[in-house]
Amino acid sequence: MQTNFTPEQLTDPATARSSEILRACVHCGFCTATCPTYAVLGDELDSPRGRIYLIKDMLENDRPADEKTVKHIDRCLSCLSCMTTCPSGVHYMHLIDHARVHVEKTYKRPLMDRLLRWTLAKILPYPNRFRMALLGAKIGRPFRHLIPDPRLRAMLEMAPKTIPPVSRNDAPQVFPAQGERKMRVALMTGCAQKALDTDINDSTINVLTRHGCEVVVAKGAGCCGALTHHMGRETEAHASAAQNIRSWMAETRGAGLDAIVINTSGCGTTVKDYGHMMRETDLAQDAAHISSLAKDISEVLMQLDLPRGTQDLTVAYHAACSLQHGQQIKSDPKTLLKRVGFSVVEPKNSHLCCGSAGTYNLLQPEISQELKKRKVESLEVKTPDLVAAGNIGCIMQIGSGTKLPVIHTVELLDWATGGQKPRKLSANRS
Repeated sequence: MQTNFTPEQLTDPATARSSEILRACVHCGFCTATCPTYAVLGDELDSPRGRIYLIKDMLENDRPADEKTVKHIDRCLSCLSCMTTCPSGVHYMHLIDHARVHVEKTYKRPLMDRLLRWTLAKILPYPNRFRMALLGAKIGRPFRHLIPDPRLRAMLEMAPKTIPPVSRNDAPQVFPAQGERKMRVALMTGCAQKALDTDINDSTINVLTRHGCEVVVAKGAGCCGALTHHMGRETEAHASAAQNIRSWMAETRGAGLDAIVINTSGCGTTVKDYGHMMRETDLAQDAAHISSLAKDISEVLMQLDLPRGTQDLTVAYHAACSLQHGQQIKSDPKTLLKRVGFSVVEPKNSHLCCGSAGTYNLLQPEISQELKKRKVESLEVKTPDLVAAGNIGCIMQIGSGTKLPVIHTVELLDWATGGQKPRKLSANRS
């Protein structure tokens, strides 16, 4: 695709990167075949190719975002299925990220939209605030049908039936390896996950220490910045990233780290991109190093000697978009589940998003609900005993639409190698 940015525009690193990405696009349209929003809406402007045209026009003309452009950019899930499909290597992620920052800086959203986005940015990345919000939502949930705004109803419906107590394992500390130490790793404990499901981090620590990893929860590390990053709130996202980088660099300069383990794949995609996000800051070198250390939990467990076993359960594996498209990790979780003895099945169209996508299920509830319905149907038709996934957003999204237990992959791997049975599974099967 030919671009017409001026030399002055190209002095901006973000614009120069977007120009490079745009020039790689050859208009082939392969991306439309795997785009969830295009599959649901059938609108060319709700496909990656359509959005690319809108973004190109907006950036080249250096104009404020308009209502039409914002509507179609907002409908993008950032599932990155288009990047897996694209034969030309178009790095759509960096382009849509730049577009969202431009929208945030130049477009004045309606008041309710601004308030909702501000609220999400000020609550979700902070576990204690989020926990309090979940309690409030749980109280208000019976009255959700009285609320006209579907986004506010979606926030109330998000509240789980039970909110787990705070886990002491999420506090800064060191968990020693059992037996000979093979690796020293930092665990990213995250933000929303600490309020929604504390068992995931607990299981991660258990399975890692059981197989020879010393696990560090670094002081000062918190939200990866993905939630604000995907809303175009660049300053807040960079602040979160900087805090994590400094915290983990303190560990690498101390006793050292072999990896930074991340068990929420949405966070993993963002942390692995810190090198790009922070390239124009004084933390550029450290950010690139942190990105090189970031590993999904499945990548680390593949390096360890998990024992083979036999489990009398069929697992439907849901491939989170941020894992299969964002990080290009497709086989590791399935290989591990099979290794410890589970029978693994996959749904039809496993490349399509479940509709969670960070805050998407709150900001675009109608599209999100349709994608959830399709995903749940494709999983249930496989008649599994349970569903496994590697991302808390997917777990909450799919779990709200099915009676099947939806469990993090690491909880199953922990249980199969000597840990406790997952609570969700225990409630369904004695």
